[in-house]
Amino acid sequence: MANDVVLSSALRSNLLSLQGTQRSIDTTQLRLATGLKVNSALDSPSNFFTAKSLNNRASDLQRLLDGIGQSIRTIEAANTGVETLGALIEQAESIAQEAQSEVRSAAGFTRARSNVDLSTVSDLTNIGGGGTIVDGASDSFDVTVVEEDGTATSLTIDIDPNETVDNIVADINSDPALSQVATARVTEAGYLEIAADNENSAIRINSSAANGLTAAGFTQLGLDTVVGIEDAGGATVSGGTAIAGNTLTSGVSAGAQVNGKFEASDDLVTAGFLGAAGDDINLVLTVDGETVDAGQVTGADTIQDVVDRINNAGISTVEASFNTDTGQIELDFDDSVGQVELQYTDNGASTTSFGFGAGAGDAALGGNPGSEFFTFDGVSAEVDQYEEDYNELLTQIDDLIDDANYRGINLLGDDSLTTYFNEDGDSTLTTDGVDFTASGLGLEKADFTNANNVQLSIDRLSEATSRIRNFGRSIANDLSLIQTRRDFTENTVNTLQAGADDLTVADQNEEGANLLALQTRQQLGVTSLALAAESQQSVLRLF
Repeated sequence: MANDVVLSSALRSNLLSLQGTQRSIDTTQLRLATGLKVNSALDSPSNFFTAKSLNNRASDLQRLLDGIGQSIRTIEAANTGVETLGALIEQAESIAQEAQSEVRSAAGFTRARSNVDLSTVSDLTNIGGGGTIVDGASDSFDVTVVEEDGTATSLTIDIDPNETVDNIVADINSDPALSQVATARVTEAGYLEIAADNENSAIRINSSAANGLTAAGFTQLGLDTVVGIEDAGGATVSGGTAIAGNTLTSGVSAGAQVNGKFEASDDLVTAGFLGAAGDDINLVLTVDGETVDAGQVTGADTIQDVVDRINNAGISTVEASFNTDTGQIELDFDDSVGQVELQYTDNGASTTSFGFGAGAGDAALGGNPGSEFFTFDGVSAEVDQYEEDYNELLTQIDDLIDDANYRGINLLGDDSLTTYFNEDGDSTLTTDGVDFTASGLGLEKADFTNANNVQLSIDRLSEATSRIRNFGRSIANDLSLIQTRRDFTENTVNTLQAGADDLTVADQNEEGANLLALQTRQQLGVTSLALAAESQQSVLRLF
């Protein structure tokens, strides 16, 4: 075309070279500006998408690090709760140990107490909804207080429909006779408690002669802590005697020796413990569920023979002796003993009158066994205070567990924590929680009625301490594992990011040198273009 500019081959070559140099300069300047040698897939598809994959995984792991950090805080919160819980358990154990000492040192006053919360029961005849204790023939029981001099005061307690535990308390406290020697109340835990007003009195609870409660009925009322199944010469009765202290003392026969008191060498008939010389019985002792046969005695045996047989029976928790001042046999049990049953197994037609209690054991056996059930159950104001303090601690334990959560997860409240370590979710660690509420630890409201019950609380506290310590070690191990995986994940993130940088990040020194070289090349190209153009200008000189 007439208007087209025709460039020589040299000019065109120099021009193309300058254009290429400028593009290289633009590319280098972009790398210097962004710091990347691969800014898009157009720069290097392989490097770009490989780096993007590495950065994506690094980003996923970085988000997991946030969750790992929160898992660490959750376990730290649980560990703080464990340490505080351990302190509360130690305090409860201290209270129980003090109560154990007090139960024996101040056990002059007897009490009989249930172990079921009756305060919320509006109808005692229908405890548990269908578990009736009143069936038309079983709706009463007897309460008898036997004072130190042998005086006995009794009252039959009738349980009528729609009556509550307060009605039982009112019946006892309003009775003209029984209220003079005993006081009934409902404890803070809702337990029925009957306490003797005078020292060394015994409290007997048993099925009444008419319409008496069954063993199941006593259990529903929580009085099975005092009442057992006693043999009564061919029959069985539900009954038991609570005494203060830990010593069972026999009765004293109405007979009299020349010197005015019995001696250990007197035979059992003379002492009045057996009815006749031909009487023949085996004395069996059951101490906190362990039964031992103390052997056979007859009317011809002496009081000392009975004492020796008991001491030689292999029961480490009892020591028998004869008190020459009172003419009585004394069975002194260890502080740890809570319940004792004495059984007289008749080998003929014997009559017993040992008088250890007011139960069914002393009777004409007629070839059948007779037995008496005893509970050691002392009370004092100090013991009651220890119970209240102990129960308050159980409440504090429950409150502590409620407060030991972190972001809605409570490892001490039986929640579980899952920590994820990779982006696929198949590398995890589950920290199993536990139920460390009072009930979850197996801790029940205090029933410090005797040393055995207190020891039971101490044993439960010891088991709770062991569980708490084991859990503390478990979460400490999980915490260490999570922290190790956190460090690993952080290093992995750094490795992934470094790998991506290796593929895409520009070397600033190299790119700077490239830019300088390109600028030099550009200047030379301009000079070369000028030289090529000068050869064409020489044509003008011809004109």
